[in-house]
Amino acid sequence: MDKFLLQQQVLERLAEDLLQAEQAVRVAHEAATHEENIAENKYDTLGLEAAYLATGQARRAEAIRQAMANWRHFRPRPYDASKGIALGALVCLVDADDQQQQLFLGPDGGSMKLVSGAQIVQVISSEAPLGRAMLGKC
Repeated sequence: MDKFLLQQQVLERLAEDLLQAEQAVRVAHEAATHEENIAENKYDTLGLEAAYLATGQARRAEAIRQAMANWRHFRPRPYDASKGIALGALVCLVDADDQQQQLFLGPDGGSMKLVSGAQIVQVISSEAPLGRAMLGKC
C-alpha cells in the first residue's frame, strides 16, 4: 500500500472539507449581518447566535488549514523495527475474530476513512488515544 497515495487522499479530503467550512463561514456571516437579524429587543438573539456560529465555523476552517499544512510537510517513512510504530506507520490490527483493520498513523485529521484498492484504511492521529498507545510498539 502506497503511503504517499494515502497522504494525497487525505489532502484532497481536507481540501473538500475546507471548501465546505469556508462556505459555512460565509453563510453564517451573512446570517449574522443580515438586516432582518438585527435585534429588536434583548430576547431577540438570532443575530448573536449566527455570529457565534460564524466564529465557530471560522475556527473550524482554520483547524483544517493547519491540518493541511501538517499533512503537506509530513513525509511518511518506511517502518523501522528498531524504533517501532511511528508517525506515518501503516498498521494492521486483527481482532479475536480475525477481522482486520488498516490504520494509517498521521499528524492530524484523524477519523478519516480512505480507500486503497479493495481495503478501507482508517486515518488516526498520533494524538488520539489509540495513536498514542501504538507509538513505539513493535
